[in-house]
Amino acid sequence: MSEIIINSLQRIRVATALGLGLVVGALSAPNMATAEIVARLSYHWAPKHHSAIYSQEFADRVNARGEGKIRIETFPSGQLFGIREIMGALTAGSVQLGGVVGTVSFPPVNRNYNVEALPGVFQDFDHLRKFFRETETGQAIWDDVLTRTRTKFLAYNPTGPFMSFTAQRPLTSPEAYKGLKARYLSGVERPRWTALGADAVSMPTGEVYTALQNGMIDTFATVPSAIKAYSWWDHIKYAELPHQFYADSFILANQAWFDGLPEDVQQLLIEVGEEISAESTASIMSFSDEVLEEFVARGGQVDTLSEEAQAEFERINREEVFPGLSEMIDADVLEAVMEYSRQ
Repeated sequence: MSEIIINSLQRIRVATALGLGLVVGALSAPNMATAEIVARLSYHWAPKHHSAIYSQEFADRVNARGEGKIRIETFPSGQLFGIREIMGALTAGSVQLGGVVGTVSFPPVNRNYNVEALPGVFQDFDHLRKFFRETETGQAIWDDVLTRTRTKFLAYNPTGPFMSFTAQRPLTSPEAYKGLKARYLSGVERPRWTALGADAVSMPTGEVYTALQNGMIDTFATVPSAIKAYSWWDHIKYAELPHQFYADSFILANQAWFDGLPEDVQQLLIEVGEEISAESTASIMSFSDEVLEEFVARGGQVDTLSEEAQAEFERINREEVFPGLSEMIDADVLEAVMEYSRQ
């Protein structure tokens, strides 16, 4: 075969390949433009936890209304990232959406967010949120956290009201805490345990059950939802009321990912987020009460402090716990939140 014919055949093959490529490109271009967006929502809560239930509900509603446009895949129980890892993962863009606990994830970014966990300061979730959204001091903390972590707020998904639980004895006075082995998750908890004479041990959520089982700890402060979701009530017998503080949690998105979404998808996420915020918040207290009722039905005991005991706890907070937080909260911020609580 002559060189001319060979060259001609080669040119035909190249032209044919290019033509087919253009046809395939033309056919696939519209499909690429309308490709379904797939996002991952990571959270550490076990499926029975109140916050896990509403995280899944958030994903389900977005998927139903955004079918063909966006699909959210959920990863509960820390399958992707744990409670202490999710904030960094969101900032880095390793995951698009995450369930974030404020008292754990926000203080490393801005230490003044520790005010959320001050015992006896905020009356309820609405009171807490108004501080961060409507006061100059609180709003500065809130905006700084979201800006520095490059995240977008989508929904409130409260963890619940914090209270103390133990396997040892009724928690009816400050003296009952002496010598207990208490687990803490956030550093802001430690001054209170120290003031009450308990030995404090830092421990992530996933290790608590085994630690209760082997006696490494016998006490902790958490939300009622957690004792059910993680079966911690297998090893605890006593609980103390009233609630100490209100632990808020959130569904956040990576800001750059959110900014790159089509406008209608952004609006869908915001719309569903507003619904989840309202419904999760409205149900959290009744859900918590129901868990405590189950706890009692299982043989647990819930004690409400007497006025005398409560006054003594308040004195300890003022004289020992709050001063012990001076390295965790700026003095002017602590003063501002105390003034807000008195209004």
